[in-house]
Amino acid sequence: MGRWLIRNLLLAVAFLLPGLGSAAAEQGMLRHGIAMHGEPALEPGFEHLPYANPQAPRGGRITLALQGTFDSLNPLIVLGVAPDVVPRYALQSLMMRSTDEPFTIYGLVARTVEMPEDRSFITFNLDPRARFSDGHPLTAEDVRFSFEALKTYGKPFYRSSFGQVRSVEILDPHRIRFDLSGSNDRELPLLIGMTMPIFPAHATRMETFDKTSLTPPIGSGPYALTEVRPGERVVLTRRKDYWGEDLPITRGLYNFDEIRYDFYRDANSLFEAFKAGLYDFRIEGDPGQWATGYDIPAVREGRIVRDTMSTRLPKGMNGFVFNTRKPLFADVRVREAIGYLFDFDWVNRNLFFGQLTRSDSYFSGSDLASTGRPADEKERALLAAFPGAVREDILEGRWEPPAGDGSGRDRDMARRALALLSEAGWVLENDVLRKKGSGEPFAFEMLVNSRSQERLALNFSQSLGSIGIQARVRLVDDVQYWRRLARFDFDMVQWLWAGTPSPGNEQRNRWGSTAAGRSGSHNHAGVASPTIDHLIDALLEARSREDFVSAVRALDRTLLSGFYVVPLFYLKDQWLAYSNDLKRPDRTPLMGTNIDTWWRPPR
Repeated sequence: MGRWLIRNLLLAVAFLLPGLGSAAAEQGMLRHGIAMHGEPALEPGFEHLPYANPQAPRGGRITLALQGTFDSLNPLIVLGVAPDVVPRYALQSLMMRSTDEPFTIYGLVARTVEMPEDRSFITFNLDPRARFSDGHPLTAEDVRFSFEALKTYGKPFYRSSFGQVRSVEILDPHRIRFDLSGSNDRELPLLIGMTMPIFPAHATRMETFDKTSLTPPIGSGPYALTEVRPGERVVLTRRKDYWGEDLPITRGLYNFDEIRYDFYRDANSLFEAFKAGLYDFRIEGDPGQWATGYDIPAVREGRIVRDTMSTRLPKGMNGFVFNTRKPLFADVRVREAIGYLFDFDWVNRNLFFGQLTRSDSYFSGSDLASTGRPADEKERALLAAFPGAVREDILEGRWEPPAGDGSGRDRDMARRALALLSEAGWVLENDVLRKKGSGEPFAFEMLVNSRSQERLALNFSQSLGSIGIQARVRLVDDVQYWRRLARFDFDMVQWLWAGTPSPGNEQRNRWGSTAAGRSGSHNHAGVASPTIDHLIDALLEARSREDFVSAVRALDRTLLSGFYVVPLFYLKDQWLAYSNDLKRPDRTPLMGTNIDTWWRPPR
């Protein structure tokens, strides 16, 4: 039996789907899943995700917690502050991503897809069993409505990505075709399948889609919102009539009868609530708290479990970000000079118990990182049209972030910084760094939104003061912080661009020239570079993993050469703390643990 029979059974089922002819099957276009590069790891007819336990008992409640507040339930639009619980649990997309592969999606609302090798179109064949929570069937009309709503009113990511689609055609109530012939973006079919939650056209008003709302939506997902306390709490209850209860992609997921999210204003109250037993599961990101904060009776008595789990994800870039829209930071020599004043060894030893690793790439901890290796021929070919875009030491893999002597006051680093600043037109006079000619002092604001960020920023500000730079640290609440960030109303912020095993369209939102001028984008640094735009296009158009890796590394080298951030640090492992009666599968996926696979055994 095996693989041959499973594949043919899948094709046979295709002929039974409404309106699906033999041409797609004959041309090899019918697929149960899509991988960005190569083929999906799971064969047609797979029983469940390899990191899910289909025998996990169901029932009980889990209480989770988030820092901040919320005034909306729709995180897909620009307005408002909203948690991601609605698209994650109440709504569903056409397909679902496996977190055990770099970038592969499998059928969810869409049972199968048809897509040619050149990815010039994609047709989704919807599962006729799919239903919204009010009993209405989910049809191609709902898919088209959701696409148009997000393309018109969604966040910049949706507008830029979905704007590449040439046309959308409903072939029958359960088949919808997206014409992608105007785009060379090979990631686009996956984005349409994975990132587009389906809203019910009969119960959603297009004219108010971009407005904040606290009304629980009608969705097709496994949970329904049953309690909403603005800014305080969201409760989701598992639907007993969920149509996708026994799909291969959902077996072993969504095991809790109730998921409750409580919201806390700041990191300290969030941690204190966990120690008091007010919520069940926590991913710890503070090395100081991990080292000393869990010396409490609940841990000593075994009621709270501490666990360290390895992940194979790239670590991304965590850094102090320069807003290069500001004239003060327009000169790359200034940005590089400031980086000499961050003494990682001192900070790691004195503030973080020596548990951090220095960030040295935008894709640290993976084969996508360019550091420590010279550029290969494919990278050099991609960069050939842009001479000078990458510094020689970075091209050859010799560059490393400046490393102080660990004293916190390295004079050699200070001399190097002042030499670069002098080249850029600054001079140290009476312990104040001033612009040559005008006498304007070198002063800026560091915007932070937590006490931990404030502590690190104050340390860096003190180091900068040793060469006459006046860096003021300003702590603001979450609402003001996110508002200013969206408007690029800051000089410097600390930011983490999270790692991904398959960089794609999010890179445009982080580094693309168009995103630099688009409010709400993640291009906080204001990067606007034809070289970088070209390299993002190259990684999106890459057909092989080899070409893809070369394009990502070339992008990494170009970003490093721009000195858009002062690289900080990352955690190698994932630190978890949780109630001792929570259980999880033995296998941890590529991207780290997934709370949707956990369960609470009945008592």
